[in-house]
Amino acid sequence: MSSTELPETRTAAAPPASRTTRAVRVADGEELRSVSLPGLTLTVRSRPGAEPGLPPALYVHGLGGSSQNWSAMMPLLADLVDGEAVDLPGFGDSPPPDDGNYSVTGHARAVIRFLDSAGRGPVHLFGNSLGGAVATRVAAARPDLVRTLTLVSPALPELRAQRTAWPTVLLAVPGVASAFAKFSKDWTPEQRVRGVLSLCYGDPGRVSDEGLRHAVEEMERRLELPYFWDAMARSSRGIVDAYTLGGQHGLWRQAERVLAPTLLVYGGRDRLVSYRMARRAAAAFRGSRLLSLPDAGHVAMMEYPETVAQAARDLIVDHGGS
Repeated sequence: MSSTELPETRTAAAPPASRTTRAVRVADGEELRSVSLPGLTLTVRSRPGAEPGLPPALYVHGLGGSSQNWSAMMPLLADLVDGEAVDLPGFGDSPPPDDGNYSVTGHARAVIRFLDSAGRGPVHLFGNSLGGAVATRVAAARPDLVRTLTLVSPALPELRAQRTAWPTVLLAVPGVASAFAKFSKDWTPEQRVRGVLSLCYGDPGRVSDEGLRHAVEEMERRLELPYFWDAMARSSRGIVDAYTLGGQHGLWRQAERVLAPTLLVYGGRDRLVSYRMARRAAAAFRGSRLLSLPDAGHVAMMEYPETVAQAARDLIVDHGGS
């Protein structure tokens, strides 16, 4: 999976407005830019460091998410790292890849190509859910690009997935996504958002009224994208396919090959990645640290950004990242 390409990079002040009919939200202190690589365009959300010369960090979101998933945590580390969060192909404001490859390997290759083109490595790499699987593959294949690794509820293979995770698995079945899109066509964006929150948060009540409004606006924007359901279905299929890979390409085998100091974050109320996987992950990633949050769900960096940021800070400082 290792990439030796060094593609040219073109940056712009913001992604082309013609791609969507609604503007993407940018929080105070953030910047958006579009990076064009052969066959691939990525939107990157930057949170510049508090001073020049800070080491770089890259944040990778999960299935159905976007770079906005890291907006609560990035400013908490801005005095320590120069942060960037990427919209994976087909998510956020990044259009689909030309080759239609939504596999975990395809997403990892996109991250590698971006880092190679930007010359930012090694980075402090963060990943959540699907992004955790992607980050694991990147760290195993290109250790030169990763300084430390922080994984929040990484989507690593489970023999017996929780029942609450079955809808994600079913999305991988051909035709299910389109059937669900038709079935749910009368659902309001707010109904959809509340459903996602109940699945991803340990306590959806932690989401403020303003946060809910922003999430609904983002859902409205995404539902207007013609490739929304295709990206979800193909990426879900990519996760399922990655779970079935064995040998050196299996994600658990690759976890054992990761050399970077690693922080693992698991939520006790996670309905998508079982909390019981924390012990196996801690054994697989050599010398790793484990942060257990009993009340957190699947997106601890959004529910408890201060706690996760402090644990990441300790990891980075202890390994000479400041």
